[in-house]
Amino acid sequence: MREKKYLGFYIGLVGLCLIFLVIEEITHYEFMYHMAAIPLEILMAMFIVQRFLNKREFKDKRRQLMFIKSHMFRTEMRALFLSNFAAVRSPVITIHKIREASPRELKKIRAEAEHIEYKSLEAMEPVIMEYVKAENVWHTFKERAITYNFEDVFNDMIHILHFVNDVKLFKEHNPGKLFIHEAEKREALMDKTHRILSDGIQKFLDYVIEIKEKQPMLFEELLSDYEISSQIKGKSSGLDES
Repeated sequence: MREKKYLGFYIGLVGLCLIFLVIEEITHYEFMYHMAAIPLEILMAMFIVQRFLNKREFKDKRRQLMFIKSHMFRTEMRALFLSNFAAVRSPVITIHKIREASPRELKKIRAEAEHIEYKSLEAMEPVIMEYVKAENVWHTFKERAITYNFEDVFNDMIHILHFVNDVKLFKEHNPGKLFIHEAEKREALMDKTHRILSDGIQKFLDYVIEIKEKQPMLFEELLSDYEISSQIKGKSSGLDES
């Protein structure tokens, strides 16, 4: 946006430089070369300053997004992530394991999470429904992505929202049936479903690695909340996380 705002000024500096060069061509005063260099030096300085400001602004926006994620991950999305981790067969990833891991170990866990296998098709269904329940979260992130001009986040949210709409449409016309069984019949839909669910785990791990390194207290608070919820959920279902 700043580039467009100052576009006329940039053009004016270039134009001024050209005027000095034309004058030199007509008068043969070499001093005009020095005059022509001044607008270019100003232009270069402005580009350098602008790049610095843009980089700082981008970092500030990313920091804001990190705190928004923290709020969402601790509240609206906690059930989704716990459900997703509980449904995974391989690699074995628990909240306790994440909490106790060093930054290096977390990165190893993240690398292993590139190849997620779920316990069964039926185990994926509750995770899918958690994605539907979190629809307002995806809209919130989409709006933030528009505000902060994060194209990657925006595209991710649109992808998830399309998936959520697919699930809602299926459930509306097929009450009582599992969406995952319908996805199983369609290779592209099954691939999309698996990719979205496994991406969720990968995004969570990316986030905890970031806050482990930059905001260790926030990491401890988040994982402590998750571990308590995981233990309560495990006991209520006759299981417990180790």
